Amino acid sequence: MPRSRINGNFIDKTSSIVANILLRIIPTTSGEKEAFTYYRDGNYAEALQNYYEATRSEIDPYDRSYILYNIGLIHTSNGEHTKALEYYFRALERNPFLPQAFNNMAVICHYAIQQGDSEIAEAWSDQAAEYWKQAIALTPGNYIEAHNWLKITGRFE
Repeated sequence: MPRSRINGNFIDKTSSIVANILLRIIPTTSGEKEAFTYYRDGNYAEALQNYYEATRSEIDPYDRSYILYNIGLIHTSNGEHTKALEYYFRALERNPFLPQAFNNMAVICHYAIQQGDSEIAEAWSDQAAEYWKQAIALTPGNYIEAHNWLKITGRFE
């Protein structure tokens, strides 16, 4: 077996162990834990159902923002970009300090540029740039590729 595959299996197993430990110690509702378990296992339909249920019971805006963000992640994974953007926006309304939501929104805009209409590509590029700037402002030093894209395209100030 190639060394990279052995290392990959080790990393996968280690990540699973850490995720299981965090799942036990982080103060979340049982619905949120169940949703994360389904998400981690790739069962997005069940995860969505549990995250939707968790949104009905979670009243803390900060915790709710992460539930909404996770729903956005699943919609992104399913290629439902309009729905994903809606949930990222809703997450950011409750917690404007989610750089990963800004990043994912920028990635969706960038994907739209590659898929289509050259007439609106510039608008999508500008929108992606704005989202990436917000993500970088929240976590300087992260999103290096986005930072480079902003410089290359002349959108970095």
